[in-house]
Amino acid sequence: MSDVRKLRLRDVVLRRYGSFSLWLIHFIFGFGISVFFRRIELYNAESLPENCGLIFVSNHPNALIDPALLFIALPRNIAFLAKSTLFKMPVIGYLVRTVGALPLYRQQDAGADVSKNQETFAVARELLKKGGAIAIFPEGISHDKPQLQPLKTGAARIALGAVSSGQNPSSLDLRIMPVGLFYTNKTTFRSEALLHFGRPFPVLPETLDEHGHPPREIVRELTERIGNSLREVTLNAASDAELAVARVAEEVFTSVTPHEENLAERLDFLQKFVAEPAGEEDAKLEKRLAEYEKKLDRLGIESEFLALAEYSKRFVLKHAFLRSWHLVLLAPVALFGILLHLPAYQFGRFLASRQTKKGFFDMASTVKFLTAMVLIPLTWLVFAGVLAVYSGWLIALLSIPFSALAAYVALRSLEEIDDLRGWLNAIAVFFLKREKFLRLLAERRRLFEKVKK
Repeated sequence: MSDVRKLRLRDVVLRRYGSFSLWLIHFIFGFGISVFFRRIELYNAESLPENCGLIFVSNHPNALIDPALLFIALPRNIAFLAKSTLFKMPVIGYLVRTVGALPLYRQQDAGADVSKNQETFAVARELLKKGGAIAIFPEGISHDKPQLQPLKTGAARIALGAVSSGQNPSSLDLRIMPVGLFYTNKTTFRSEALLHFGRPFPVLPETLDEHGHPPREIVRELTERIGNSLREVTLNAASDAELAVARVAEEVFTSVTPHEENLAERLDFLQKFVAEPAGEEDAKLEKRLAEYEKKLDRLGIESEFLALAEYSKRFVLKHAFLRSWHLVLLAPVALFGILLHLPAYQFGRFLASRQTKKGFFDMASTVKFLTAMVLIPLTWLVFAGVLAVYSGWLIALLSIPFSALAAYVALRSLEEIDDLRGWLNAIAVFFLKREKFLRLLAERRRLFEKVKK
């Protein structure tokens, strides 16, 4: 897929226009998101139309991480429609107002006056008429379901109202752009994220009633079209179990076809796998995949590590040395970074675990992200304050960039150690439990022949 490109921090910073406050928030969130995710990719972003009113519609699986991703990744300044309760929160309320978000009043929110939505819709329509852009999550909720949830009609009503009102409605060029958000593991720090841009489509004017509302049937049809366009760019499985099996199949496929696979290819494979009609053979394959995954878990290895059987012992040991020598060299800095940031990291994990225990899996990464955004810089300042007391302000000021560098070294070192630990464990299994290792390798080859069809 040639239309895939990685999102770089420099691209996020350089192409954003607006007030200094907006630029600063954009930089802070861009930096934070770039650290939280190991890789962010955009697919088909070149299809974005220019010089027209644009409504971005997206799925909503990951709470405040979703709007943060759209905020930093979309090449245009956008106004979000955000639930009104966010505007009342101390810090988040300031942020959503600064970025120009518009309040959306929902019936399920206590004390919300849903009649005020008409004012919000009117502001949104005026923004679109000026060629602006807004972003909406038409599901209306953040969730942890494996498929798109029923859509609300707000996006369709705003679009139809914008193109159908005024003295010359047909003069407004308004289009809807679906954006699918896909995460490899949305609750895990240093996982990966994809923004899959779909095919934009125009919204045509309709006759409004005496209250300025479009016909209900037309609203329903446009909402259905929005839903269909989102399903093309998102992963929709019938159940969590089916999705888990699909991910095992994808790991089998990619581990046998080694290349730098992009996230759009992974999403495409998963979409096709879950879209296949379930038959007797498919049920057998799913069972084999589940058993294969259990065997890997019992040995504590991953599917990709079975490739060790293809290399000599000398090559494996040489590769391990080349991957680890710099870790030894940077160990003092990494150890300092780990110890300095451990309290903030553990506190973030604790708060996130409380959310998952309550069943709010979609909030876990949001809690981790916001906690890190606050506590990590605070850690640097506290450490600098301690040094100022005992060593003077010069040392204290120099400690801040050093603390940031130590955090980066610790992060990259832990990632390398985790990957290296997986390979070393696989090496141990290969030599000590060779028969089981080779049986799994043979099973992977047989499964590959099934899943590649």
